[in-house]
Amino acid sequence: MAKCDLCGNKLDMIFLNKIMGTYVKVNRKTRTVCSNCQSKFSIDELKEKIK
Repeated sequence: MAKCDLCGNKLDMIFLNKIMGTYVKVNRKTRTVCSNCQSKFSIDELKEKIK
């Protein structure tokens, strides 16, 4: 199970083991973000918080 890098909640899996959320690339590393955090913050805010 994957977890959100911002809030730490578990990410649900859907068909073919895809996550309910998105991947954000920060400093050549891929981070996972849940759909709740994604709706709260813009892309720039997400990248700043994940640093």
